[in-house]
Amino acid sequence: MRCSIEVASIDKIGMRQTILEYIPKEAEITRIEFEGPSLAIYTKKPEILIEQSHIVANVVNMIRKRIVVRSDPSVRLPEKDTERAINEIVPKDAEITNVNYDPSLGEVIIEAKKPGLVIGKNGIILQEIIQKTRWRPRILRSPPIPSKIMAHVRHFLHSESKERERILRTVGERIFRPMIYGVGDVRITMLGGAQQVGRSAILLQTRESEILLDCGINPGSGSAFEAFPRFDTSQFSLDNLDAVIISHAHLDHCGFLPFLYKYGYDGPTYCSVPTQSLMTLLQLDYLDVLAKQGMMPPYDQKDIRDSVLHTIPLRFGVVTDIAPDVRLTLHNAGHILGSSILHLHIGEGLHNIVYTSDYKFGQDYASRSRGNRVPKGGDDHN
Repeated sequence: MRCSIEVASIDKIGMRQTILEYIPKEAEITRIEFEGPSLAIYTKKPEILIEQSHIVANVVNMIRKRIVVRSDPSVRLPEKDTERAINEIVPKDAEITNVNYDPSLGEVIIEAKKPGLVIGKNGIILQEIIQKTRWRPRILRSPPIPSKIMAHVRHFLHSESKERERILRTVGERIFRPMIYGVGDVRITMLGGAQQVGRSAILLQTRESEILLDCGINPGSGSAFEAFPRFDTSQFSLDNLDAVIISHAHLDHCGFLPFLYKYGYDGPTYCSVPTQSLMTLLQLDYLDVLAKQGMMPPYDQKDIRDSVLHTIPLRFGVVTDIAPDVRLTLHNAGHILGSSILHLHIGEGLHNIVYTSDYKFGQDYASRSRGNRVPKGGDDHN
């Protein structure tokens, strides 16, 4: 393997050239796109790269960027034919309850009561689904109680897949833009949440990027001046904002997020997978409560839908580029479902910032099983 390429010298053109050099021609790559925090390789034969995953892994090690393999839309089976093929391939004992599609990601989402049977031994059934449909399957266990919110979110993402593609590519171009000023000092400005419970919002500024940590409200305040973050400060600019990161779904951390999209923010929101659905539920509930109280809401349902369209959910422990000089990793905070501790890695380790938000300071199952003694406690606010 020729691995002597200098990471710092690989620009967007160099990344594309490296991929084309090392990916087999028989995979039939049609295009390479920067989509959100990932490089997306579109191919007419995705099964080749999925079966030989070491090829993509080697390229990832060289360019140090996340790569996803997507089938070219021209080779994907129509959705109705895909569902028919899935039902023929997957054993009846798997008890498939729902099949959904995300065209922007080229994914078919299969919910089943026995997901292991959909995967098959060593993933053999998944491979067959990919070969026959050219959609990439994502397998989920069927929930005991179906969620209307999740169903609405999936339907919306499906109907707005073209706009979702535009958003991901715009975000990708911004993330992988060349650095101008380099890495240096970091400024942190509290726009809310300092010495108070509510309206958490922290602006983090480097020489290259600006990131907002949380965007909450203070639901207990009767004054608009005290209820919302101080976006009227001269340091804050929607045009310069690279990303918003939501730590968890409580309204004091996410309740004001749709307001940003109402006034023109077109960038990404990052959060954990459960937070994406939970914060949508609570934001809609917030509007319902305000309407019943006869109060003027700061945003409407359209703005909530815009925030859903711009949300990029992340798994715990996955390092993700969110700006030219910033990488983000989420860790389980143990506060509520999906709550995250945010680790921001700035400038190849020059700065490391950890934002705990609300977290559980207490003994967990893992520590009990090891016999470790940990102080008991409740939820701490940071």
